[in-house]
Amino acid sequence: MMSAIHKSIAAKRDAIKNDEQGFTLIELLVVVLIIGILTAIAVPVFIGQQDQAKDAAAKSDLGVAKVALVSYFTANPSASTPDAAALANFGYVASDGVGTIAITSGSTSSDFCISATSATTTTFYISEDSAVSTTACSVG
Repeated sequence: MMSAIHKSIAAKRDAIKNDEQGFTLIELLVVVLIIGILTAIAVPVFIGQQDQAKDAAAKSDLGVAKVALVSYFTANPSASTPDAAALANFGYVASDGVGTIAITSGSTSSDFCISATSATTTTFYISEDSAVSTTACSVG
């Protein structure tokens, strides 16, 4: 009796082993569908992170350009408003993807506005007495 049961179980195991040939089409389609849904969720989030990084680079560049401009005016009190290239001597280096910065100076060397456009086409501004913002500053 026991040997018959063992033979039966062994035969069933052999049948199961020989019958397994991989995943079914339905199982594969479900996996592909799940991967597609996860991708549809992840890609827009990733793109948003890239845009935020580009904006952060432009804001950072403005902060560095402000320090470089103040250093330039300290070293050259009677000089006119420099261009971005002149600020390189005072520590300003443009980041990749940040458009050219524009420096607007008022009647005194302490009255200025610097603007930069990020790769997302957002323009940021910083003045002598304000932080980085998207609101254009005015110089007198």
